[in-house]
Amino acid sequence: MLKKVLLTSLCLASTSVLADWQLNNELSRVSFVTVKKESVGEPNHFERITGRLSDAGRFELTIDLASVESGIPIRNERLEEYLFETGRFPKLVLSADLSGQLDALESGEDKVIETDASLNLHGKEKTLPIAVLVSHKGNGDLVVSSWKPVIVQQEDFGFTAGIDKLQELAGLPSITRAVPVSFVLTLNRQ
Repeated sequence: MLKKVLLTSLCLASTSVLADWQLNNELSRVSFVTVKKESVGEPNHFERITGRLSDAGRFELTIDLASVESGIPIRNERLEEYLFETGRFPKLVLSADLSGQLDALESGEDKVIETDASLNLHGKEKTLPIAVLVSHKGNGDLVVSSWKPVIVQQEDFGFTAGIDKLQELAGLPSITRAVPVSFVLTLNRQ
């Protein structure tokens, strides 16, 4: 009898990490840095993001591009209108297959995972390599953080005209054409 209780307890304690998980927008952030005038860095982030990790290991993240926050209202409007063109392309969608990569992750453990992710942005789709640190919290939640920034090249997503327009409107000599993106995503177990 004691053996059965111990075995059942061990099985429950080491439940596979793959269950259904929902992104907690309040405890998650996707940030990027723009650089103007060759040396002036400006942090930006998105206010509304959603995501899900299925029990099969399929991850999908959706960003409402109209929720961009630069700290300056007119810049937010210009990013929405001229760069992201949110009237035509309201969302960014990133998806990745993590099946088999989280199976052995126990509560309290961390694991670095390198995988390819499909990024659908501005009407274009590209596969990008990403490296993440997955932390399995004691309460069953997951925290997924960028292990290194993801570099988004403007030409891959047709942002040249938008960046040129922003540069013209602000009277700037330059705006960087490669943007590092970092993130911290909290996924609550369902």
